[in-house]
Amino acid sequence: MSMNDPLGDMLTRIRNAQMRGKSTVRTPASKLRAWVLDVLQDEGYIRGYEAASNAAGHPELEISLKYYEGTPVIRELKRVSTPGRRVYMGAKDVPTVRQGLGVSIVSTSKGVMSDAAARTANVGGEVLCTVF
Repeated sequence: MSMNDPLGDMLTRIRNAQMRGKSTVRTPASKLRAWVLDVLQDEGYIRGYEAASNAAGHPELEISLKYYEGTPVIRELKRVSTPGRRVYMGAKDVPTVRQGLGVSIVSTSKGVMSDAAARTANVGGEVLCTVF
């Protein structure tokens, strides 16, 4: 079965694993997913991730989730731009999440970066997701 929204699938796997209290979660590997995970790691929402492969030999990413005193560090993880409805913002219009406490992840011409980094670089792009 084909997957229409691979990034949305990864975000849902992370949400589900955190609800169950899992320490790691696996997702199929892709460059976009790795770039989003890089931003999540830089912002301190996950411990990290590493490349792995499943039993059939397909590449996967194993994500180490982060908890603080038993509760997940990621409280809210939402997909903004979907395959059916793309959301683009200019450099000045990139949204802040919870008055700057959260992070918007933006795909720009200079790579995937957080909303603060996009404003600093003065580039806009597709708003992929928000994290709080």
